[in-house]
Amino acid sequence: VHQKTVVACVITPGAGSKTRKVVRTFRTVTAEVESLREWLLENQVSQVAMESTGVYWMPIYQVLACDELTLIVGNAAHIKNVPGRKSDVKAAEWLAHLVRHGLIRPSIVPTPTMRRLREFTRLRRSLVEERTSTRNRILRLLETANIKLASFASDVFGVSGSLMLDALIEGQMQPEEMASLAKGVLRKKRNDLSLALRGKMEEHHRFLLRLHRNRIAQIDDTIAQLDARIEKELEPLESIVARLVEVPGLDRVLAAVIIAELGTDMSYFPTHGHAAAWAGLSPGTNRSAGKKTRPESARYGNKYVRTALAQAATSACKVQGSHYREKYLRVQRRRGAGRAIVATAHAILVSIYQMLKNHTPYNERGPAKPTDAQKTAIAKRLRSRLEQLGYEVDVKPKAA
Repeated sequence: VHQKTVVACVITPGAGSKTRKVVRTFRTVTAEVESLREWLLENQVSQVAMESTGVYWMPIYQVLACDELTLIVGNAAHIKNVPGRKSDVKAAEWLAHLVRHGLIRPSIVPTPTMRRLREFTRLRRSLVEERTSTRNRILRLLETANIKLASFASDVFGVSGSLMLDALIEGQMQPEEMASLAKGVLRKKRNDLSLALRGKMEEHHRFLLRLHRNRIAQIDDTIAQLDARIEKELEPLESIVARLVEVPGLDRVLAAVIIAELGTDMSYFPTHGHAAAWAGLSPGTNRSAGKKTRPESARYGNKYVRTALAQAATSACKVQGSHYREKYLRVQRRRGAGRAIVATAHAILVSIYQMLKNHTPYNERGPAKPTDAQKTAIAKRLRSRLEQLGYEVDVKPKAA
């Protein structure tokens, strides 16, 4: 499947071991794709396989979808031909041979609801990244003008920071007057702010700052429209969203991303391990001759689910009394913060998988109680640490 053409190969069984091959090329306009479907039906084709090449396979899949044809979308990396002659005709023949012998593992084809949600949530992510990039440009611009607002305000784009940025654009107020625009706890830093706002703000700085502020306002408006449309798409799935937001760290935005990417039908994944591997939250295996060829980091997976769950894990590890906070702290002591976030995200995905598969609400287990062996190991480690600091320690069980 290409942008302009589709090369199709039909293999028909003949007498004995002989087969008949017919190869035709069609353009990707809708009329010719419909001709491709009629040609396949005339040749009594029952199974059709194609590679998931970018987005070019999607319109072909939609036109060919009918009761008479079983469509299989295969991962291009899994069905790559052996080295040799490479052409569209050879590739089409190779796909036909693989599908005849059942050697193509079907990829997950999202439902129409998932496809719409994916387009909305992925666009929203791109806009958020663009807004962050524009904010970083503003911070760099302020530094070039020696405006040290970011040194004293934790959120330059909050209520107080926005008022000061607008005042800088107008250029009519003195630094002391701009510092008096501070709200809340930032008012305690008015003296420092008046010094931070005394820079070399020239006309071209104000011009660029106005452009960046207008761009951020446009992005915020677009994100608001997208959020409204995402909420409309989630109305039939409100019961599922309500269960997902009960998980610590998940809000409606992240729940929409998970529904759009992972879906609500867990029959695609035999176990939660398959779902974790698909999301890229399971450790990879790279060993040969009994040795690790490289560090066993998490494998490649769906980056949208992975980043959404990582955001959820970052928030969940701050919830007091949460099972995920206890898990994060336990892994963080041994493996570091980065691996602890991935492990916590994996645990959240396991919970989501069980909730969607069994149609059950979230059950907060709380911090896991250590076993007797774990208690002994912890006490031994702490006693050893205290003895290294020069203390004598006598550890004995507390009376019942």
